[in-house]
Amino acid sequence: MTHFDVFNGDADGLCSLLQLRLAHPRTSVLVTGPKRDIHLLDRVPAASGDSLTVLDISLEVNRAALLRLLESGASVEYFDHHYAGELPRHDRLVTHIDTSPGVCTGILVDHYLAGRQRIWAVVAAFGDNLVDAACELAQSLPLTGGALAALQELGDCLTYNTYGDRIEDAIVRPDELFRILLRDGDPLRFVGADAAYCAIDEARRRDLDLARQILPTHVLRGAIVYVLPDAPWTRRVRGIFGNEIANGQRQLAHAVLTTCDSGDLAVSLRAPRAHPTGADALCRQFPTGGGREAAAGIDRLPRERLPEFVARLAAAYP
Repeated sequence: MTHFDVFNGDADGLCSLLQLRLAHPRTSVLVTGPKRDIHLLDRVPAASGDSLTVLDISLEVNRAALLRLLESGASVEYFDHHYAGELPRHDRLVTHIDTSPGVCTGILVDHYLAGRQRIWAVVAAFGDNLVDAACELAQSLPLTGGALAALQELGDCLTYNTYGDRIEDAIVRPDELFRILLRDGDPLRFVGADAAYCAIDEARRRDLDLARQILPTHVLRGAIVYVLPDAPWTRRVRGIFGNEIANGQRQLAHAVLTTCDSGDLAVSLRAPRAHPTGADALCRQFPTGGGREAAAGIDRLPRERLPEFVARLAAAYP
């Protein structure tokens, strides 16, 4: 019998699985990819008697593959905070799903483990830009001066590393990064002594400096739109660049757009931090759109539909 750990390659997915495997070590086959590669259950060849832990990918997007795996005789435990639609009922499916705006998958796993690996939940929350939730969780930890800031930097680095559309865009592949983090065990040890962290952090700072030089293409009453150049660095940086915009413009929604291989646009949308709702509903109006209330995206927006997206964004956040 084989166990599969299926997880989003971003900070939330990585840190969610780290909590589980540090608390409950288990030999498994890792199935992951860049942040936007969320059709991960399609890649799982599970059979009767096999088991899966699934973390931080939409059940709605993976519904057909999930039902196939359950019917094949596999058992599945599912942790997520994205829009899920109606939950399937099956005796081999256990779900831990909460789509509330202030929750990430790492926080759900923290609750499940009763805080046994909470420091990684703090990193997960920072990576999803849930700064208030991260700081609240950290209050129960014996952190010394500068440690909380280091955890926030790590959350940004893990998010940045795999935000690209292609695995080749990553500084460190997410499956490799998971193994490094699991070996280190302690996020502060990883930040202080690991060459992988230095490589990711150096590239993140360089790319963020480049993004800050770009002006918005649309400035609306309730939202801002940025269309970034077509380059690997823009695909990596769009998530943390979006976090920076969201934290600096709390009353405004914003969208960061980059170019896909097809020539279409990938959309990363954030609702206003002061009112973190509506992002998933807006993105689901377009094919390949989805996410959660506070942050959502569209995998492929045809360029000719950009004016339509901007108009709907203006209507959603007047």
